[in-house]
Amino acid sequence: MASAPDSAVAPGSRRAGRPRSPALDRAILDAAVHLLSTQGYARMSMDAVAARAGVSKATIYLRYAGKADLATAAIAHLRETGRPEPTGDLRADLLAQLRQARRNAERVTVMALVGTCLSEERHTPELLRLFRERIMQPRRAIYRRLIDDALAQGRIAAAADPDTVVDLISGAYQARYLAGDPFPDGWEERVVDAAMAALGAPGGR
Repeated sequence: MASAPDSAVAPGSRRAGRPRSPALDRAILDAAVHLLSTQGYARMSMDAVAARAGVSKATIYLRYAGKADLATAAIAHLRETGRPEPTGDLRADLLAQLRQARRNAERVTVMALVGTCLSEERHTPELLRLFRERIMQPRRAIYRRLIDDALAQGRIAAAADPDTVVDLISGAYQARYLAGDPFPDGWEERVVDAAMAALGAPGGR
């Protein structure tokens, strides 16, 4: 039986009422992740998410304005729930982040969603905006923060160019995927070692 909707709405626009249920939040996001993984964005429907989560559509719409809002929130949820904790070892931390990013991209067929975002940019600009705000920019910010911390501690060259290295790491998966080349064993290590070399950091090979 579908659960009764509670009084919460999307972040930033909460209504007065009883607190939002974390269990329902997780159920909705987990259902959306599953459907993105198995059906892709185009075939994912709010009805199907509601059915899998065991909630009413009204409960979902109290939290999310629509499918674009929910889908991007679900992918951001993946990043947060599996986020590696920094260790202070720049190479190990960048490698852990890149591996997680690749796992998530392959789990929810992110490249297909990227294609949808770009093809619908004129008609549904909100989808691309949310994808950038919730998925691309936070991931880039993580890479940049790790590099900036290493720079502040003198563990990489003072003349390093963090922005270019962030471009290198965050765009590596997309470039390889679009080229149609297979991902060889040790691909993540090669990318990170190229980044470390560009940063003038020990550990670049």
